[in-house]
Amino acid sequence: MAKNLRLKAARAALDMSQKELAERVDVARQTINAIEMGDYNPSVRLCIAICRALGKTLDDLFWEEAE
Repeated sequence: MAKNLRLKAARAALDMSQKELAERVDVARQTINAIEMGDYNPSVRLCIAICRALGKTLDDLFWEEAE
């Protein structure tokens, strides 16, 4: 699984820490870190919550183009 640099960039653009995002979507900070590092595949429910917290769409943050 690849790193999710789009998620990290969207979070950074809002000057939001991993901890702040984690609190908004009701998960541990380590969960956000694992998603960004590509070590954890979040549920659709969590993906949607993250998108809402960051003002992004699923396509913006989680869609991977086929190679």
